[in-house]
Amino acid sequence: MLILSIDTSTACCSVALHQDGLLLGCYELFTERTSAAMLTTLIRDVVTHAGSELTQLDAIAVAKGPGSYTGLRIAVSTAKGLCFALDKPLLAVNTLQAMAAQLQAFFSDEYLLCPMIDARRMEVYCALYQPDGREVQPTSAQIIDENSFSNWLERGPVVFFGDGAAKCQVLLGRHQNALFPGKNVVPSARTIGQLATLAFNEGQFENLATFEPFYLKDFMTTQPRKLV
Repeated sequence: MLILSIDTSTACCSVALHQDGLLLGCYELFTERTSAAMLTTLIRDVVTHAGSELTQLDAIAVAKGPGSYTGLRIAVSTAKGLCFALDKPLLAVNTLQAMAAQLQAFFSDEYLLCPMIDARRMEVYCALYQPDGREVQPTSAQIIDENSFSNWLERGPVVFFGDGAAKCQVLLGRHQNALFPGKNVVPSARTIGQLATLAFNEGQFENLATFEPFYLKDFMTTQPRKLV
């Protein structure tokens, strides 16, 4: 089983290749505005340098969101284009779930994992997971204040991470059950591919004709102010 994974849901642009769940290669770029320009190059390179060809792929996986509107659109359109051209199935993985998977091995069952992606102002996209991967609170957009996650924090330790955690740390950092790892956890195709392998085995394929990114919120634009 050979799966190509793509994640451009945040500023990081990454692609990975997994065979039967084993990582063969992964390229990640952390510079701004690289997704549109470099994504196809990274796809070509990771497949070629792993000694494979696009025609050998069994499926293509994509981080479906939430995240950057533009980034999600680029990744999903690229993945769908490859699926149509190569006649391969599409797999989609929640970006926050894949972030949580990066820390599962480091925390025991009494902890909850709360991946966060920065949205506007004091808002984040977040969810809660147990270290075994089970979802405790579904993905949502939350405006952070001093009472956020109070019910969960009273029950036990919660690990907040991702680029949206900094604004949460300012308000919740003094709570004894609020933990903020020093490691900066960003979405990556590495864990998208791991979870996509499980989805492939369970036959959780997307409908190519109807699949859309999980934007979570409508795209917001700023109207130019008229000069009078």
